Amino acid sequence: MQDATRRGTADNTLHEGSLQEIHRFALSRRAFLRAGAGAALGLGLPAWLGGCASLPEHASPAWKELAASLQGTLLMPGAAAFAKRAAPWALQYASTLPQGIAQCADEADVRTCLRWAQANDMPLVARSGGHSYAGYSTTTGLMIDVSAMHAVDIDPSTGIATLGGGARNRNVYAACRPFSRAVTHGRCKEVGVAGLVLGGGIGFNMRLHGLTCDGLKATRIVLADGRALACSEREHDDLFWACRGAGGGNFGIHTEFTFETFPVGEYTVFELTWRDRFAEVFEALQTMALSAPDSLGMKLSVKAEAGKPGLALTILGQLADSKDALMAMLAPVFAVRPPSTSKIDALPYWDAQELLSEQGDPEFSHERSRFVKGALSTGAIHAILANLGAWPGTHVAATWKFFLMGGRIDAKRPADMAFVHRGCSMISSIELEWTEADSPETLTKNEAWLTGFHDAMAHYTTPYCYQNFIDPSQRDYLDAYYGENLPRLREVKRRYDPTDVFRYPQSIPV
Repeated sequence: MQDATRRGTADNTLHEGSLQEIHRFALSRRAFLRAGAGAALGLGLPAWLGGCASLPEHASPAWKELAASLQGTLLMPGAAAFAKRAAPWALQYASTLPQGIAQCADEADVRTCLRWAQANDMPLVARSGGHSYAGYSTTTGLMIDVSAMHAVDIDPSTGIATLGGGARNRNVYAACRPFSRAVTHGRCKEVGVAGLVLGGGIGFNMRLHGLTCDGLKATRIVLADGRALACSEREHDDLFWACRGAGGGNFGIHTEFTFETFPVGEYTVFELTWRDRFAEVFEALQTMALSAPDSLGMKLSVKAEAGKPGLALTILGQLADSKDALMAMLAPVFAVRPPSTSKIDALPYWDAQELLSEQGDPEFSHERSRFVKGALSTGAIHAILANLGAWPGTHVAATWKFFLMGGRIDAKRPADMAFVHRGCSMISSIELEWTEADSPETLTKNEAWLTGFHDAMAHYTTPYCYQNFIDPSQRDYLDAYYGENLPRLREVKRRYDPTDVFRYPQSIPV
């Protein structure tokens, strides 16, 4: 969602000339903003006075003008909440700070911000959850923060859920629990649903109910020219096609999502860990997983952790069936080697999610992914174990993992929507974590190790990577993320964002 190349500000223009010129400029600009984003929506005068309180005295007329034009609040450096709102999830990008953060209260605020940023030649970025793996929800200009638009409403008669553009997984959890319904959601509670769904959306429900984007029925998006479009398979279907898999920061700012939810009952959740005989256990688990019913959602991880000897192999997930059914599936694996530790519980769905979920707190992390078709070979498994055994080490950990795919994901064809990665057995990824205590030399060694590991796994996987694990180091990233759908995505980009307002280092080009 980052516009990394746009530079410039109206400040120099505003500081030149007389006070009368400044006054005329501000009045004309405010009239422009009101006409484009306020008056058309019937906003009253008091609503335009809300954002000034968080501005420093030295703020330029342009920033004061924006603040006065918002129903939400404009934060600038020095405001009490600024540092917290500016911080990204990926802490290595925390030094990139915006000049201002517009905490949008509604869609009209989003339109106002887009018009103001373009009129002032200001870099812009939209932020929902801020969990871009590559820091693409940071900017040196205006951050358009929609996180306050987080309401989730569920119609009990239809099961249709309507989410604000800033809703996070935790908001979905809270709203869906009373109705015993769900969508395909993520494990990290602080992750924004916008980022999740617009890049595809994986979770433990995806094999039984499809990806998050598969359950999306409609969305509202504000374009660079200020138009707010309702998109579905009946309206602006070409843009709706593109948003389901390539929408994150490429075409506009999403203010609303409509999902079809599904009922949930009792699930069996599990976390099991092995500390030896890794290759044999891995083979047995893979065989079990690839032949499992769609009701199984699972992640397998092999982890090297600072201060702990050896490796640990863990499976985490859920089964929409009984504990006995899970034990029967795991019996061949246990015959190879029982786990060192195990936790298996049968619980109502939303209670089960509390055991599977994590907060998603900020960290230093670099993750690199590849999609896999079929089973990983014995050679691939040994390559995983050997590379983890050669990890240079940080103060945290390094992990190779796969998320089991298949099932209902493959009910859609690669061309049905922008998410092209159908027919895959798993998403594999390598995650490197560190802290500020790790030296630049240590980090250089670890990044070189990560690149070597990622490149080595290319022999055993497809060349495609998951766009939600967006990776600034990925070569040929457009082909890796979008494959055969890229030409059509470029057509949609030219149609809806012809001046390339929404761009970042790995965005879809015009």
